[in-house]
Amino acid sequence: MTAPLRRWLTPAVAVLTALTVLVGPTPATAAPSTAAPSTPAPSGHEDDDPPLLNELIETTNRDYSQAKVKMDKSRKRQAQLAVEVKRAQADLDTLAPQVNQIAAQSYRTGRIGALSMLLESDAPDSFVRRAASLDELNMVNEQKLAEVNAVKNRAEQAKLAIDAELREQQKQANIMAKRKTEADRALALVGGKGFTGGLVAATSPVARIGPGRTGDGGWAPESCSENDPTTSGCVTPRTLHAYKEVKRAGFDRFVGCYRPGGPWEHPKGRACDWSLQNSGFSPWHNTDTRMYGNNVAAFLIRNADRLGIYYVIWNRQIWFPATGWKSYSGPSNHTDHVHMSLL
Repeated sequence: MTAPLRRWLTPAVAVLTALTVLVGPTPATAAPSTAAPSTPAPSGHEDDDPPLLNELIETTNRDYSQAKVKMDKSRKRQAQLAVEVKRAQADLDTLAPQVNQIAAQSYRTGRIGALSMLLESDAPDSFVRRAASLDELNMVNEQKLAEVNAVKNRAEQAKLAIDAELREQQKQANIMAKRKTEADRALALVGGKGFTGGLVAATSPVARIGPGRTGDGGWAPESCSENDPTTSGCVTPRTLHAYKEVKRAGFDRFVGCYRPGGPWEHPKGRACDWSLQNSGFSPWHNTDTRMYGNNVAAFLIRNADRLGIYYVIWNRQIWFPATGWKSYSGPSNHTDHVHMSLL
């Protein structure tokens, strides 16, 4: 029996450092193949591989930067439009006396006054001069009023444009906030870029909901009643379901679930260890093995609510739904497998 296999068959390590207990080795119920661990070549072509999380984070940050640039442009445009509004208001203030004069003149003369002005002509040439003067006065007044209306329209359009820019600014601010939240959550969920090295798929397949889900969203207790497909022991229905879902997601390297003895989940049929190798256990040592472990952990965590995950241990870190990732230390540093425990 290889040393890595013997280490897996040792009872499960403490879940929390504060609760660590030392338990002696116990016999295995089934021994996996002792063939030398191999490093499988990545399957498929590079173009067929799912995008990595660090690529998703880069895209998210590009969107954030683009939104920020748009918001900065919107702010500058608002400043320019504000100046335009002030200029239009100043032009209106300048034209106000002329508008008042036209209004007063219209009030004094009106249409009857203009007609009287023409009828008071005592000669044909005087009538023509008066008519010409009246046309000229009306033309001047119309030009002034047209100028006033143009300035008013300019001010109104500038104000409408400012309102539009304010809406655009808020839109971009919302995009920035959303992208930042998405990036923070995506990184935190898988332990951060430092923990994964960015070598983790941006998405995971959606698992089918496990058995024993209660109406209030909880999980009913289950006994070790199903045959363990990895040993001669037993597992709970929920553990068997999670095992099948991980396999269905494409993680088909060596795995061991039940083992007797110890206070934790393995002897209760509520835990499995997902190796990075096709047989046996060996710590991650290259991109392939590290990414495989990252992706198994990411699948379990992203589907924790659907599978009834209690906690996940991987690469010196432990994840609980309530607390997220925390540093972990114990007899096994879990650099050679991903441990999952079910509720």
